Amino acid sequence: ALQRLREFKLQRYLLSSCWQASSPAACNMGEGRLELTWHQLSAIFAFATCGGYSGQLRVSVDCMEKARSNLSIGIDFAYPFRLHQVSFEAPLCEGIRNERVVLIGDFSSSAEFFVTIAVFAFLYSLMATIVYIFFQNMYRENNRGPLIDFVVTVVFSFMWLVSSSAWAKALSDVKTATDPDEVQFLISACKVQSNKCGSVHGPRWSGLNTSVVFGFLNFVLWAGNIWFVFKETGWHKGASRLADGASEKKAGTFNQQQTYNQGSFDQSGSYNTQGNYDQPSEYSQVGGPTSFSNQM
Repeated sequence: ALQRLREFKLQRYLLSSCWQASSPAACNMGEGRLELTWHQLSAIFAFATCGGYSGQLRVSVDCMEKARSNLSIGIDFAYPFRLHQVSFEAPLCEGIRNERVVLIGDFSSSAEFFVTIAVFAFLYSLMATIVYIFFQNMYRENNRGPLIDFVVTVVFSFMWLVSSSAWAKALSDVKTATDPDEVQFLISACKVQSNKCGSVHGPRWSGLNTSVVFGFLNFVLWAGNIWFVFKETGWHKGASRLADGASEKKAGTFNQQQTYNQGSFDQSGSYNTQGNYDQPSEYSQVGGPTSFSNQM
């Protein structure tokens, strides 16, 4: 119990000393390392759920002649979603021939852009964590480190917003292009009313939906970290010094004015008191009688 109490007191002491005016930067750096850990994890989940995706849908073609039917046509697609390169064979229901059907759409640009931003964000967060831990003095030298960190944080916040929005739109188009009901219209046999086409099952989108969520979560994390990084730069410190100097100057001017007003009040009060005291004396000397003989 005594050992636990000592450890608790030591933790409280370290926590309180962390926020002393002598070393406030140490706490900020600790918070920065914790935030970068969240950045790394969210970036990993973002590019892992998108870049590692592979899906499949199945459709069925039921011809009038049952021997020519194919009730389970598998169509596989994956990242980077170049659907125009995905093809499958479907029966023509005329003879024993099959046709090669190609999906429509190329959504690789948005997907690759999203994954690229996630990978670079992860690498930068990892590098920044190493610099924070082992090269803190170099980081604060000449204020270059905080300024570079601030600019990169702003850029990554903007890029996360753009890439996540673009990928969300591309994902919506991918869902439409791989919808089994839409794929049926690409099969020639399904355009004949005597044949029956249907969907066996569609792709699972939980992984890609998660990637979009992590994309916008990364934007929130990076955008929320802008203020904390900005506080480490010389711009914020210079503005704080100017604000403190202006407030101190204003307070000094107010104190001088108050002192001057108090001095003026004291001078006027002593003048009135002296005038009230001397006036009756002067009056008694002028108007008062000097002697009985002079009256006679």
